Amino acid sequence: MSIYEKLDALHIKLPELTPPVAAFVPFLRTGNLLFVSGHIAKSGGKPWVGQLGVNLTTAQGKEAARSVAIDLMGTLHAAVGDLNQIKRIVKLMVLVNSAPSFTEQHLVANGASELLAQVFGEKGTHARSAFGAAQIPFGSCVEIEMVAECLVAECIDRAGSGRGAV
Repeated sequence: MSIYEKLDALHIKLPELTPPVAAFVPFLRTGNLLFVSGHIAKSGGKPWVGQLGVNLTTAQGKEAARSVAIDLMGTLHAAVGDLNQIKRIVKLMVLVNSAPSFTEQHLVANGASELLAQVFGEKGTHARSAFGAAQIPFGSCVEIEMVAECLVAECIDRAGSGRGAV
């Protein structure tokens, strides 16, 4: 089953590439690695505002992280043109807007990790860091950045168009 068939079976529609709101590019390729800039959790197209351990539960945070993973896959698709050309999801760094007493950042991060493994299979398992943060841009509850490995020729074809290529 292709990546897109899995996404269809999960009723997931990939979003369009979101233009950055500051001085950075959405992705950058070096060699066969794609570095995807941090994506924040959104609800209804606006930042999903909240702090874990204050006004959001771990389950809500996990759902927010899952939604970020969908956005990250949309950016990967824009970078390479075909998610079936992703060789591996290498690493996620997950920032969780959390109260000082909140200690379940790793469980929040599972929302993204589990979805990536479900969609990409073994290629979706990855290394990961999850941190509590005092605040995230726009007050969002979760931000995730990604490193993915792709087939070199495919990365050159899409990323070489000037959208973040090295």
